[in-house]
Amino acid sequence: MWNTAPAVITPTLLSRLPDALRRMRPSAWAEANRGGAAVDSFLEGPCFDGGGNLFCTDIPHGRIFQVSGSHWHVVAEYEGWPNGLAAREEDLLVADYRHGVLSLDPRTGAMAPLLETILSEGLRGINDLILHPDGSIIFTDQGQTGLQDPTGRVWRRHADGRLDKLIGNGPSPNGVVLNREGTHLLVAMTRSCEVWRFALRPDAVVTKANLFFRVPAGTSGPDGLAVDAAGRLFVANPGHGQVWVVDPHGVATHRVDCTGFGRMPTNCAFAPDGRTLVITESQSGSLLAAEIPAP
Repeated sequence: MWNTAPAVITPTLLSRLPDALRRMRPSAWAEANRGGAAVDSFLEGPCFDGGGNLFCTDIPHGRIFQVSGSHWHVVAEYEGWPNGLAAREEDLLVADYRHGVLSLDPRTGAMAPLLETILSEGLRGINDLILHPDGSIIFTDQGQTGLQDPTGRVWRRHADGRLDKLIGNGPSPNGVVLNREGTHLLVAMTRSCEVWRFALRPDAVVTKANLFFRVPAGTSGPDGLAVDAAGRLFVANPGHGQVWVVDPHGVATHRVDCTGFGRMPTNCAFAPDGRTLVITESQSGSLLAAEIPAP
């Protein structure tokens, strides 16, 4: 697949969800996504706010945590399935599979809906979102799409409320991120094991969407994405237990091997130092940290 095998980076344990906060019980989410097996948590959506505070989500139990060292504070707990997070100046944006795009005040835990439907039509199930510098919100509407039903969608909600459907034929659109220059969007297509790339225009026209990177086939394809200051793409790959490091030309140079902790690295985000990659490893219910070498 590659001319040169990607160099291995070994992560360390940053923090583990405390036993007191683990809830081993069945849930509707686990019934649909884990074959009915009870899970004590499923961590996703690592996110740093402007103050350097770290947050993450627990999908099946409807929780959003703020994590500081070994302390996990429950910021919000509600009847929802929170997945991706994005920080604004005063609040967090939440991609909730059941409820759409929500706003969360991390100081009070108060939540409010921002987008629940598209012209009265229900969403398939939002997975992840990002905040564009122009104030628009870009999010993936994944649901249960896949190779059997490649109709997953990528939407943009402008600051004035206008909506653009950027992609309508995605085989399970998942993680989403802008390139460093902010000119192109990269979207993880989980069930085809691909990352798509296309130019992001001010209008809703998308042309020449390109397969930028393909992860090895397996039980689960790419999930969350991140980009560093050097323009490298970081692709969380559950199933293989890796986070792939991909240069701006689409060549894998490194892999963060998470298998010492589990095989479910679901998402990743950079700490404020720009060098430390924080990874949600959902099989063990842990946050991992990896120091990424310079290009």
